[in-house]
Amino acid sequence: MNNLITIAVDAMGGDGSPLKVIKGIIDHQSKSKNVFYRIFGNKNEILKCIPKNFKSGCFEITHTDEKVIGSDTPLGAAKRGKNTSMWLSIESVKKKESDIVISAGNTGALLVIAKLNLKMIENIDKPALSALWPNKKGMSVVLDLGANIECNDKNLIDFSIMGSSLFKSLFPEQKPKVALLNIGSEELKGNEIIKETYQKLNQINNDDFEFKGFIEGNHLMDGDVNVIVADGFTGNIALKTAEGTANFITGELKKAMTGSLIGKVSSILNIINLKKFKKRLDPRFYNGAIFIGLDSPVVKSHGGTDFIGFSNSLNVCEKIVKGNLIEKIKKNIS
Repeated sequence: MNNLITIAVDAMGGDGSPLKVIKGIIDHQSKSKNVFYRIFGNKNEILKCIPKNFKSGCFEITHTDEKVIGSDTPLGAAKRGKNTSMWLSIESVKKKESDIVISAGNTGALLVIAKLNLKMIENIDKPALSALWPNKKGMSVVLDLGANIECNDKNLIDFSIMGSSLFKSLFPEQKPKVALLNIGSEELKGNEIIKETYQKLNQINNDDFEFKGFIEGNHLMDGDVNVIVADGFTGNIALKTAEGTANFITGELKKAMTGSLIGKVSSILNIINLKKFKKRLDPRFYNGAIFIGLDSPVVKSHGGTDFIGFSNSLNVCEKIVKGNLIEKIKKNIS
């Protein structure tokens, strides 16, 4: 095959694994032909999930009985040993046997084991956890979502460059527009670190992204910017708030549409629009957080997602490799 992409897959992480992981691989493979999957985990359990008609030439299983569990602390997961499916899958990209790694397992463990195995990109001090969010005009990249509670101005500038590189890798036809998440849009608002970052980003003459200043939380979904930067504390709160709001809206809408005869009739009449609305807020279609700043990309699938969500995370992996994310970051950060 030409341009073959190899994805290292931790098959044992998250709820319902390895079944949901293998079903996700099968779903992804049906749409993407030039991908090879290096699967790490219990071979006997994995083989039970693979149908006989699935192409044997597109995957390889590396057996291990060891796995990181959800209750492990990050340090405990690292101490569990180098034979866990998570460690072996990350080691696969370290050895350049795979282009990218994905796991639906313990987030803290994944970040620690990745940092133990992989080097930082030169001139970057801290890696960041980023993800895709829907907005009115398409998608946004948001970072940091919890990897770094405290950040200085250089970290936030690095996040701006890395987030822009990620956005350009995923959406090559669009220009990244960067904004700093803040308590106000005026120059004088915010703490000293974010105000200093604002001044420095304003002075950067960069063709790779356009700096749009500050953005407030109530404008995150407007779509006027597509790369939103924050420290990990602020970004994680914003993420959890957005997830909770989306769940509240869909839950209340479901109750309103099924709680009375008028509601049921209305839901039947609006079934097409309701399906569009549900799909727009379905977290499975935005599944796949990306740990960036290391010299190999690491993708975290949500532990509670189903095989459709995992398949979408694999699609993110494919786009990242095709978009030459690491090369873009190295070029832009220099």
